[in-house]
Amino acid sequence: METLTIGELANRAGVGVETIRFYEREGLIAEPKRRPSGYRQYPTEAVRRVRFIRHAKELGFTLKEISELLSLRVDPERTCADVRQRARTKIESIEAKIESLAAMKVALERLAASCNGSGPTSECPILEELDREEDARA
Repeated sequence: METLTIGELANRAGVGVETIRFYEREGLIAEPKRRPSGYRQYPTEAVRRVRFIRHAKELGFTLKEISELLSLRVDPERTCADVRQRARTKIESIEAKIESLAAMKVALERLAASCNGSGPTSECPILEELDREEDARA
């Protein structure tokens, strides 16, 4: 059975060595067997798992959510509907973030428009607005 060093695994999976160590600490990949020299020996299947984790992170899943997805994959009691529900939940979370970011953008555009860009920073309307008391904004 072929095994990989941590560097080989990282290279094949498209991540850094520290990422592999981090995933081990977080329990996302199993701690591998070690050679007598102490070097880690990863099975070749670890490449697929690390790529799965990387792709899930790129889609916005948290490490906790990724762990749950990995558990779903090996649980014979679970179905594609369970995975689909997790994806739908993530979509709702992303949509909420988009709405929040859009509101931030509007607020920042309003602030930027209130400043003509001249004068000292002590009179900057953007800084003054950011410095206002919370209850004055309500």
